Amino acid sequence: MATHLAAVFAQAAAATRSDATPVPGPETDALTVNLHELLRLHGETSTAVVLMLLSVATVLPVAGVGSVLSLAIFALAWRWARQQETTTLPQRVGGLTLNARWTRRCLHALAWIYRQANLWLKPRWQALTHDRARPGWALWIALMGFVIFLPIPFGNVLPSLSLVCLSLGWMFRDGLALVFSALLGVSALALMATFSQLLWQMLQPLTAWLPLLA
Repeated sequence: MATHLAAVFAQAAAATRSDATPVPGPETDALTVNLHELLRLHGETSTAVVLMLLSVATVLPVAGVGSVLSLAIFALAWRWARQQETTTLPQRVGGLTLNARWTRRCLHALAWIYRQANLWLKPRWQALTHDRARPGWALWIALMGFVIFLPIPFGNVLPSLSLVCLSLGWMFRDGLALVFSALLGVSALALMATFSQLLWQMLQPLTAWLPLLA
């Protein structure tokens, strides 16, 4: 599966180059794509695939994208807990269109992710991918979505990578990938705590002046 997806996204990325001849088809005949089209390139709509796509998209430096996609991640966490294996993107989310530069970068990134997954991931530590573990991972997805929602500078990167590892771990039934997901998520929470502490220290002098202004 990963080898096929890597080839699909590599071909789609090549088709978006301005000096390349577009490959016929609704998915690859334009210089830009939206999330619905990226999902169609996967050929399936499992919750793990949708989570992968949303996670990659949340790191794009487009204003408001992280906030919108974090809400979709919350909804996906609920479906994950309920063991709903297939899902669709809401129209507002799926209609988000990437410009030409980020279309190429996103396609290349997905091709690279699936190539690496094919090389390194395999079924192991499968107790972590058992259905009984789903509620715990659903809470983790929601928590990472909350961190993505917060306006922390570069705060989307670590939780997004955590969710990418979670998605791949579930696709390949690789518990080690889920451990990496947890480690990245803990790092994201540490960054959030550090940022919150710095923000509080910056605001403390202002709070001292509030009684005088009342």
